[in-house]
Amino acid sequence: MTHVLLGVLLLFPQLIDSTKTLNEPVPPATEISHEKRGDIFVARKMYREAIESYEAALPEQDSAARLHNKIGIAHHRLHQLGQARRHYEEAARIDKNFAEAINNLGTVYYAQKRFKRAQRTYEKALKAMPNSASFHSNLGTAYFARRRYRQATEQYLKALELDPKIFESGGRVGTALQDRSVEERGKYYYHVAQAFAENGQYERAILHLRRAIEEGYSRARRADEDSAFRPLYEMPEFLALMNRDQTAALR
Repeated sequence: MTHVLLGVLLLFPQLIDSTKTLNEPVPPATEISHEKRGDIFVARKMYREAIESYEAALPEQDSAARLHNKIGIAHHRLHQLGQARRHYEEAARIDKNFAEAINNLGTVYYAQKRFKRAQRTYEKALKAMPNSASFHSNLGTAYFARRRYRQATEQYLKALELDPKIFESGGRVGTALQDRSVEERGKYYYHVAQAFAENGQYERAILHLRRAIEEGYSRARRADEDSAFRPLYEMPEFLALMNRDQTAALR
């Protein structure tokens, strides 16, 4: 079950949001702000209600950029990419350094398979927030979609340096979308495995290499010919993946 869940988290866009699911009833509008109500609705995946609350909050706020970004996320979760894009663009127009909104706009372009535009948008987000592991991960995935595999691996490595669990976790604090949706899954897992190996995270490298093999990526079966995996060459788990007998491999 854990294996399946982790695979799902890796392959689909992931909302990075600070809201949490709450058990108590939603308080009346008179008791909390419209924005807070919207946050509660988002935590409960009641996105239409969240949009209504955020829109009601717009006249109340000095900074509308944050609310437009949140409205964009709610539309995004409803797969209403056009509306999401308009709100992300408005947030970025109001605040030209709003890195999360710029990043989220990149995820719309990625979903629309406009990979070069997504790449440039993620690069712009990184100029505003250069130490975001999620943004580096997203940029790597955009490079991957454009078949620029070496550059993709470099971005994955930067993401890992900033957050060693970036490819394992189900969420992050903030209001940005993290896009991990790729079509060539086996190849994607292989390049993530390379990044883990080069970063010294050998167990995670083997885990993702196994996934690459399970997805039928033929090159993964020849990983023992790839210098990126050299530190793994004598590990029993790696040898087993390569269908090598450890004694024979050490001769």
